[in-house]
Amino acid sequence: MPFPARATTMLTIDVAAVVANWRRIAAMVAPAEAAAVVKADCYGLGAAHIAPALFAAGCRSFFVATIDEGIRLRRDLPDGAIYVLSGPLPGTEADFAAHRLIPVLNSLPQVAGWTAGGGAACVIHIDTAMNRLGLEQGELERLTSDPQLLGANRPVLIMSHLACADETQSPVNQAQLTAFHRLCGGFAAIRRSLAASSGVFLGPAFHFDMVRPGAALYGLNPTPDHPNPMAQVVRLQGKILQVRDVDSPMTVGYGATHRVARRGRLATVAIGYADGWFRSLGNRGHGVIGGIKVPVAGRVSMDLTSFDVTEVPSALLHPGALVDLIGPTHTADDVAADAGTIGYEILTALGRRHHRRWLSAGEAGA
Repeated sequence: MPFPARATTMLTIDVAAVVANWRRIAAMVAPAEAAAVVKADCYGLGAAHIAPALFAAGCRSFFVATIDEGIRLRRDLPDGAIYVLSGPLPGTEADFAAHRLIPVLNSLPQVAGWTAGGGAACVIHIDTAMNRLGLEQGELERLTSDPQLLGANRPVLIMSHLACADETQSPVNQAQLTAFHRLCGGFAAIRRSLAASSGVFLGPAFHFDMVRPGAALYGLNPTPDHPNPMAQVVRLQGKILQVRDVDSPMTVGYGATHRVARRGRLATVAIGYADGWFRSLGNRGHGVIGGIKVPVAGRVSMDLTSFDVTEVPSALLHPGALVDLIGPTHTADDVAADAGTIGYEILTALGRRHHRRWLSAGEAGA
């Protein structure tokens, strides 16, 4: 697909790469099941396009954050199990049943509410270190010692979540693994799940019956201390609006934070923090033109960013020419490092103004 004339930015999502990443993880963890975390609209990349492709590839279990995400996903995914991580809010039990959603029960009040609503398939979430969601040890002991608390509930999975999985040497990982084994003891013959993206790469001891990759599916590096084993999924390009010659003592952008030190050229590109190109990239980030890194010059504004393109051949610099902002040599993780954040935030912040295209297997590499 050519870059549309009216588009100032193009976000290309390689759905085939997402599927390839899922298949790689599925092969790694077999015979455990590889689910897919598709919350936040597949980390901002389009669940309506990605989830059905994953289902067609063999994925059968999908995790979302909220009930509304689950309802939207069910419209695009008639089959498959959809798990809602936040659990059932009071009064939503009928909605769960109507859309065939499976709640993750995070506390005794949620267990009781789900029971009062009639009970059905559910997931029991155990807190093993995060102190965020999940049953505390005391709540779990009450639940296992009094089966009546479960009522008609039918747990199909026991899960927990690792706090430091991306830090392979952290002692917290082994402590959580030990705690998970111990706390699961009261739930015989129920499937177990502990690892998300980075946890997959901690080894088979963490795989249990199901893993729940999310970020790794979308090309973020689950092993930050090592080269990224996942295929890249996202490419973000922006159009140059204007090229200008500059020289000392000129300044660039709001606050005059960039002072021009020598004769050179600037290219102003139609992207800003309203598009998810973070303000913190001012004077820190960069793009790529023709394989040449071009640093951000001055502050990022709402709609515009200036780049120092002094080293780029003139033939590549004209209105409408493209700058790679996220791409093969400058990944979402790289942009995150420049911005002082993580790749998750970069993907989920990508704005609504980008023209989006999704590449299927036949279009990959187009």
